[in-house]
Amino acid sequence: MKQSTITSRGYFLSTRGRLGRRLVQLYAGLTLYGVSSGLLVEAGLGLEPWGVLHQGLAGHVGLSIGTMSIIVGAAVLLLWIPLRQRPGLGTVSNVFVIGLAMNATLALVPGAHAFAVRIPLMAAGIVLNGAATGLYIAASFGPGPRDGLMTGLHRRTGRSIRLIRTAIEVAVVVTGFALGGTVGVGTVLYAVSIGPLAQLFLKVFAVPVASQGSTVVAKGSSERAILRP
Repeated sequence: MKQSTITSRGYFLSTRGRLGRRLVQLYAGLTLYGVSSGLLVEAGLGLEPWGVLHQGLAGHVGLSIGTMSIIVGAAVLLLWIPLRQRPGLGTVSNVFVIGLAMNATLALVPGAHAFAVRIPLMAAGIVLNGAATGLYIAASFGPGPRDGLMTGLHRRTGRSIRLIRTAIEVAVVVTGFALGGTVGVGTVLYAVSIGPLAQLFLKVFAVPVASQGSTVVAKGSSERAILRP
């Protein structure tokens, strides 16, 4: 067998293996993201910014917070059209998998009342959210709808991602709180810790590059949106 044939076959198997790993990372990350969001809801000490909005809206329309997350994600995805953003597999999967995983978590995990239980739940939710973020971003299948909205507005307006993200998240937190969403210490801790946690787990879950024998971290718009608040 010629060396070139052996090399080509090895490259094919390596590429297929990386694709399989990336798919596992994508769906494991999105599932764990939904689980982490559900834990934050059960802790009752404050949600992540978009979670505040989802909870506030859900309380007014009589739907579960996970279902409302799906609806809001789909609506945000429609905003990509005038921004000329292109969704990927991860983008579409993000809309559905996170909401379904959140609903399942809320159905399975009992509500907590004692602070001795709620505080560990909150901490676990935040750390798990960081790990989930690192998993699905490193898979490089496209940003989530909300991340793509931030980076799309960044490209169209020329404003910094820091400013765009801050403006959007302040708006969703204020709106969600006005509608009855939970804002608290968990919201603040999430805001200050998600960037460092996601950066850490991006390095942990980086997918190797066969041609150079090194690792690659998703360098697309979603990473900038999350890691540079």
